[in-house]
Amino acid sequence: MLIFPWISIQGCRINNLWLRWGYTYGPPMAVAPIHKVREVVEYALTRIPAEKINLGIPNYGYDWPLPFEKGVTAARTISNTEAIEIAIANDAAIEFDPVSMSPHFTYEKDGIMHEVWFEDVRSLKEKFALIEEYHLRGAGYWQIMNLFRANWLLLSDTFYITKNPNDFTL
Repeated sequence: MLIFPWISIQGCRINNLWLRWGYTYGPPMAVAPIHKVREVVEYALTRIPAEKINLGIPNYGYDWPLPFEKGVTAARTISNTEAIEIAIANDAAIEFDPVSMSPHFTYEKDGIMHEVWFEDVRSLKEKFALIEEYHLRGAGYWQIMNLFRANWLLLSDTFYITKNPNDFTL
């Protein structure tokens, strides 16, 4: 397991607290399992005021060929929309892990089994709830160019979004 807390510091705040467990060369698992994200947020809050932390939100998933072999297997990074398209094309049932609060499925293509983990509105809702629960400053996205309309609808339904003219964060 890789715990990947990326912290980008701009001025006197944490721009994005990036958290990633599932990754290209690791075993199949949720990109950002909520129980692990919560642990890191709780630790960060012992060192950094909540109003200075933006939670990093993954806007992507991974498609691992199976069986996984450490040092050999590499997952393919996919968009959340592509994950859903793969599930539909392969008649795969999307399941939801109650611990990581993340969607996943398996499918077979060309005789090779695959395992896919990604984000959907259910997993994003859990991450947004952490922002509200801990009164964090906000959120930032990794792979923002992957269009996932459901995310933006949930985001605008959950938060009142404004642009601070003094905030030059990209």
